[in-house]
Amino acid sequence: MKIQWFPGHMHKASNEIREKLPEMDMLIEVLDARIPGSSENPMIAAIRKNKPALKIFNKSDLADPLMTEKWQDYYERDKGIKTLCVTRDQPDKIKQISALCRKMISVSDARDKEIHAMIVGIPNVGKSTIINILKDKTVAKTGNEAAVTRQQQRIKINDDVVLFDTPGLLWGNINNEHSGYRLAITGAIKDTAFDSDDAAFYLAETLIKNYPHLIMDRYELDKAPQTELEFIETIGKQRGCLRAGGQIDLDKACKILINEYRLGVLGNITLENPTDFELEVKTADNEAKKKEQERQATKAERKKRWKKNRK
Repeated sequence: MKIQWFPGHMHKASNEIREKLPEMDMLIEVLDARIPGSSENPMIAAIRKNKPALKIFNKSDLADPLMTEKWQDYYERDKGIKTLCVTRDQPDKIKQISALCRKMISVSDARDKEIHAMIVGIPNVGKSTIINILKDKTVAKTGNEAAVTRQQQRIKINDDVVLFDTPGLLWGNINNEHSGYRLAITGAIKDTAFDSDDAAFYLAETLIKNYPHLIMDRYELDKAPQTELEFIETIGKQRGCLRAGGQIDLDKACKILINEYRLGVLGNITLENPTDFELEVKTADNEAKKKEQERQATKAERKKRWKKNRK
C-alpha cells in the first residue's frame, strides 16, 4: 500500500529531529508492539548511529507475547539498544523508564548533569500517554487518532532526566508496501488517507495465515476461512452488514474487522516477524534503487537528446 499522507508539520519535525538528536544523550523510541519493525522510523535509525537507545514496546497487551520476545531479541543484538514492554495500564512499569535512562547514561556523563533524552514515535503509538504517566500530570496532548502532537516540547521528568518530546512522525516514502498496510491497520495513519477495503483484505490474509485459531474462536467457526473474501463475507453476515436484496456490505464488514483488530478483541496478534520483515525491507530497498536508476537513465537520455537537438 502506497501512503500519501505526510502533513507539513511532520516534514518540519523531521528536520528539527535531525538537528537536535546529535545534541541528545540518548534516544527513546516508542514502538507499536504489534508492528515493531514497521513502526520504527528508518530516518531515526539512520541518524542514531551509536547513540544509546531505549525502545519501548507499547500496546504489548495487544501483541503476540512470543513474537514480542523475538522482536526484543532482534533489537537487543545491538549493544546500544535496550527494550521495555509496557501498556497504558501499567503506570509503575512505565515509570521504570527514568531508572533505565540512568542505567544507560550516567548522570556524570550527561550534558549539563542532566540526561537529555529525545522521545520519538509514529502517530497514535501512545507516546504522549507515556509522557503524562512519567510526569504524573497531563503535559502532552493525547487522542485516539494520528497526528495529535504538533510541536516539540521540553519536559523535565525529575531532577536528572529531561525529555524532548516530538510530534508523531512518519516518513515521506514508505517503500515497504507491507509496512504501509500495517501502519494503516493499526491506526498510525488517518483513516481518510487509505482504502479500508484494501487494508482489511491484507489483514484478513495475515490472520488466515498466522492466527486461524483466533479467527475460529472469535467468529465461532468450525473451520478457518480459506480466502480473504470468504472471511470478510462471514463477518458481514454475522454483523448484519446487509444491503437491499441481501447483498453483503463489504465496506462495512471491512471496517468492522479493522476496528475489532485495533480494539484487541480478536486476541493477541502481531502482524510481522523479524526474519520476514528484514527480507521485505531488503526487497523494497532494491526495488527503490532500481526505479531510481531507471529514472536517472531516462533523465540522462532526455538530456542527451536535448543537446543533440540544440546542434
